[in-house]
Amino acid sequence: MFVTINLKNNNTIRSIEKNKNITLIVEGIKDKKGKDIITLDFQNNANSPCLFFVICSAQSKTQINAIANNIEDLLLKQLNIKKWKDEGRGSNWRLLDYVDIVIHILKAETRQHYQIEDLWGDTIIKKYKN
Repeated sequence: MFVTINLKNNNTIRSIEKNKNITLIVEGIKDKKGKDIITLDFQNNANSPCLFFVICSAQSKTQINAIANNIEDLLLKQLNIKKWKDEGRGSNWRLLDYVDIVIHILKAETRQHYQIEDLWGDTIIKKYKN
């Protein structure tokens, strides 16, 4: 069975590109033993902060930085994508902003405290195996 995709539709192209980017981001998190990985898909939400959040937990600030550096290296080397912003270096919550995709890497207790994945009840959430 073959599936035909109309590549003339910019939304379809953007969706395929974003899913490829998210797959690489999730691989980068798993490479450095990040846990409890989820994505929030905002593509169908009006007034959303971006198209996707990727959220994961880490055990320490060192692991947070290792995950962030790995994601940054993978996206730059494999897809030539540079981050727009990098916030929270050396803290319990690091944020990598790639404009359409924002990555949150938090210590487990910080994530539990802020529960950012619960702020948007009307979005699609996808969980990944550790």
